[in-house]
Amino acid sequence: MSECGKNAPNKLSAVYAGLQHRLQAALISSGSAVEHAGAKGDETEANWLALLKRHLPHRYQAETGFVMDAQGQQSDQIDIVVYDRQYTPELYNVAGQKLIPAEGVYAVLEVKQALNKGHIEYSGGKVSSVRRLKRSSAPIVHLGSEHEPRPLTPILGGILTTASDWTPPFGEPFTAGLGARPPEQRLDIGCVVNAGGFETLYDDDGALKIAISPPEHALAFFFLRFLHRLQRIGTVPAIDYDTYLAAF
Repeated sequence: MSECGKNAPNKLSAVYAGLQHRLQAALISSGSAVEHAGAKGDETEANWLALLKRHLPHRYQAETGFVMDAQGQQSDQIDIVVYDRQYTPELYNVAGQKLIPAEGVYAVLEVKQALNKGHIEYSGGKVSSVRRLKRSSAPIVHLGSEHEPRPLTPILGGILTTASDWTPPFGEPFTAGLGARPPEQRLDIGCVVNAGGFETLYDDDGALKIAISPPEHALAFFFLRFLHRLQRIGTVPAIDYDTYLAAF
């Protein structure tokens, strides 16, 4: 039977397995070589950021930075901001310090060494610091016609870690930690490289459902579910530049 036959191994699975192994090796190597906690965190963040920059579609940009709105309110520093590449200007970009307008943001991701209650709470706070910002939505001009401003799109929040402090990694403490977050601090997606990927879904009553992958599919699950969530968002709202000019 040819490789295209139904019994042929799935090469996509092998591709993602190789990518996960390389990421694991990089994370383990940086963790072993770097003893200072801050430097170790920076190295882990750099590995995740490089992965997303290489593999996200070109319509998205991934950077470390701050998010700001037209009223001058600013978020906490975010490990990874995923924002619109084509239509979003950087409000400020000097010596690696980036200010990204709130309207352009698709997702914010926090990077930690381990998954635990404290880091879930911390990441929820970082996500909230972006979601609370004021976003404008201007009319959209397309093919010579002006269309109504589109509703504001959700901003995804997530956490990326190497390992989990819990045994099992995704037991009751994990579920309770996610479920305790107020709406503005909810985490939608995450990856624990050594344990699995996860995605959270809330019904209309706020009930939480969590999908979890096996450890060997952690990266593939996270990345493909993340792309699916980005796809469902579509395109971020058009920036109303008059709201930014009003600050001057």
